[in-house]
Amino acid sequence: MVERVLVPVDGSDRSKDALEYAVETFPDAQITAFHAIEAGQGDLGTFSGMTGDVPDDEPELEHSEDLLEAARRRAKKQGVTIETERGRGRPDRLIVNRAEDGDYDMVVIGSHGRDGVARVLLGSVAEKVARRSPIPVLVVR
Repeated sequence: MVERVLVPVDGSDRSKDALEYAVETFPDAQITAFHAIEAGQGDLGTFSGMTGDVPDDEPELEHSEDLLEAARRRAKKQGVTIETERGRGRPDRLIVNRAEDGDYDMVVIGSHGRDGVARVLLGSVAEKVARRSPIPVLVVR
């Protein structure tokens, strides 16, 4: 039984679809929307709420909070209350680390649908998460 679900969100239509899918499919699960603030090569960890490794005046923090608030509203419209968290670093690494450390049962992640040369050149966070995750990953297209 799926009791805890991690859903990475980045504001894209695919991540919104992933959140909606998770809420509809696992309405009784504890769902956490997670936003990764990209920060070069280093991972600075995961934090929740308005405190942590990112100063309050950074525009990235405001953008992140806006994304997470939108995720909370979207879930609430479907009658579900979700938790939110954010971290700073490489998104694929942060998501895999959070999945591992957070005792989650599943990751539900949106795919941007790139294929061929675009995927090879740009990489795919969803693909990297699916390859490295210690728990099942459901990719929503």
